[in-house]
Amino acid sequence: MNYILFDDGAWNDLRPLTFTRPVAAIRVGILTIHEKWEKYLTSSLSYFTQDYLAAKFPCLVKEQNVLINGSVLPSEELKDAILSLKVGEYLTKGNIVLAANFLEADVDLIHKEGIVTKLKVEFEQDVFRIAMPYDIFQANDKAIRDDFELLTKGRKSQPISDTVNVLGKENVFIEEGAKVEFATLNAKEGPIYIGKEAVIMEGVLVRGPLAMCEHAELKMGAKVYGATTLGPYCKCGGELNNVVLFGYSSKAHDGFLGNAVLGEWCNIGADTNNSNLKNNYSEVKLWSYTSEHFEKTGLQFCGTIMGDHSKCGINTMLNTGTVIGVSANVFGAGFPRNFIPSFAIGGNHGFKEYRLKAAFEVADLVMQRRGLEFNETEKNILQNVFEMTTEYRKSF
Repeated sequence: MNYILFDDGAWNDLRPLTFTRPVAAIRVGILTIHEKWEKYLTSSLSYFTQDYLAAKFPCLVKEQNVLINGSVLPSEELKDAILSLKVGEYLTKGNIVLAANFLEADVDLIHKEGIVTKLKVEFEQDVFRIAMPYDIFQANDKAIRDDFELLTKGRKSQPISDTVNVLGKENVFIEEGAKVEFATLNAKEGPIYIGKEAVIMEGVLVRGPLAMCEHAELKMGAKVYGATTLGPYCKCGGELNNVVLFGYSSKAHDGFLGNAVLGEWCNIGADTNNSNLKNNYSEVKLWSYTSEHFEKTGLQFCGTIMGDHSKCGINTMLNTGTVIGVSANVFGAGFPRNFIPSFAIGGNHGFKEYRLKAAFEVADLVMQRRGLEFNETEKNILQNVFEMTTEYRKSF
């Protein structure tokens, strides 16, 4: 069987995070949604996504194919229901298509007309779905717990150093090559997963759930509240509370970041703070790329959503419910606006367009530091995002 993860309308609502990736490439918990499905199905999966992303996230079509909604988190019950689908059948939950079983010719039709539900099978169990940016940090507690069970079941953790203060030792798992010394780990409230070659430095205080992926680092004296995820090669210090960093992003210095989601290749300058609660304790509104208005979230706590390659200078102050696009550069005194378009540079004093050439140069240097190439595929994605978001910068 050939499995393909497809984007539905959630891709639009999850921008700016999905400007540079399919929905299934979002990290929530320890793994990306794609990686979770690989574990459940013990099979590789490809992507059915936006045309300009296809070079990086290709679609592999075979004679018989099962399409799975990339916004849906897997479960054993959902997996079994998907595997039970006959050719031509769709699995649905209300008006959401969860999966479909198609022959190659039908997949070609989907490219033109989308998924049309004809032979419907309704899924009766609960479904966990990432449909809005804030769903990521909202779902992160459950996702870490589920991934922890998935990754550690039947395996033995590396020993915990005698220098570490630990509560709930049975809920701490340390992968090979990870280093933890003179830290305090409280895993009674949730599991703590420390990935391969990850580092927790001296004086760090952690209250789970926490997920640290390979080569992630917590700097000396950091304070981390769950549920927090540091993706591969992320470096963090200061205070974190219910934060998800997809990968290769840094918040290496003092300052507070709470109820936030950062994409890849982001950098938060020293002493930067974000607000995750309004002064009047009212519901937070967040910019929606779909409605092009600020929409109610139903949340009292909601901090920052930041797209790939964006940066904040030192001492930046981010207001409650701030959305920052792709390749934005924010700096200066005072609170900047709480919707900052992609390829914008500036702050409270005003913004101007961040030139594409300059953005390419920075991305190239940043990726070189991690031994990765800023190649033509990456350039093409940013070029497309730049062109797609031109309208938002016309007011500068």
